[in-house]
Amino acid sequence: MTGDGSRRVPCALSIAGSDSGGGAGIQADLKAFARCGVHGATAITAITVQNTVEVRSVYPLPPRAIVEQVAAVAEDIGVDVVKIGMLGNVETIQAVAEALEHTGSAPVVIDPVMVAESGARLLDEDAVQALRETLLPRATVVTPNVPEARVLSGVADEASAGELARRVQALGPANAVVTGGHREQAVDIFFDGEQLVEIPGERHPDGAAHGSGCTHSSALAAHLALGFTPLEAARRAKAIASEAVAHGLDGMGAGPGPVDVFDLTSGEPGRG
Repeated sequence: MTGDGSRRVPCALSIAGSDSGGGAGIQADLKAFARCGVHGATAITAITVQNTVEVRSVYPLPPRAIVEQVAAVAEDIGVDVVKIGMLGNVETIQAVAEALEHTGSAPVVIDPVMVAESGARLLDEDAVQALRETLLPRATVVTPNVPEARVLSGVADEASAGELARRVQALGPANAVVTGGHREQAVDIFFDGEQLVEIPGERHPDGAAHGSGCTHSSALAAHLALGFTPLEAARRAKAIASEAVAHGLDGMGAGPGPVDVFDLTSGEPGRG
């Protein structure tokens, strides 16, 4: 509650890159936060020049700018959860690690963004080890897809999603969710160090999936800020991301269209 008796809306902070096409990155994060009923704040790590077809350029922000953005939000508004997305390079990872000193005990959700929907690489190869060692041990939940989980864990292609979840969680995060977007069955695998839980979902082959990973991790973070357990937050995030893909704006641009958490084409924007 605030001083006047009204309910305080939780603040979710996205530390991620900007997508000029509005489909992924902080743009997707803010939409997901709003869909879940939390306030979204941002610390931008990089400006990407992209549309639905390609990533033309990436302009990393100075590391000090990242730290200062986080500090400004934390000191005034307060941070109830942190979602980390595109990092890009070692210097940015180090800056984010420093920035987290300003967010106290707020849960941290990491979406290890490595490759864009268009195929462009968004995390330098030499930054993977820095991500493993510097940030993953500080995470409450990490949410890789199958290819990202393979890179993080160093496990061969034949490893099951369950084995990947176990290996990623062993790197230090309290919980790991290997998402089902790159698997035949759209099933997320949750592992908290003890229980391995399947989170089923519906496959939407005709949907638009650009930004689905950002949406999933942001919705999960939002639900942690709202007080849900990591497993229940993962279940709710799965449902929201699945709906966003089903309602996706296919045909908006010549490439993969963006997901839509608000079902804008229904004619009732904002009804969710």
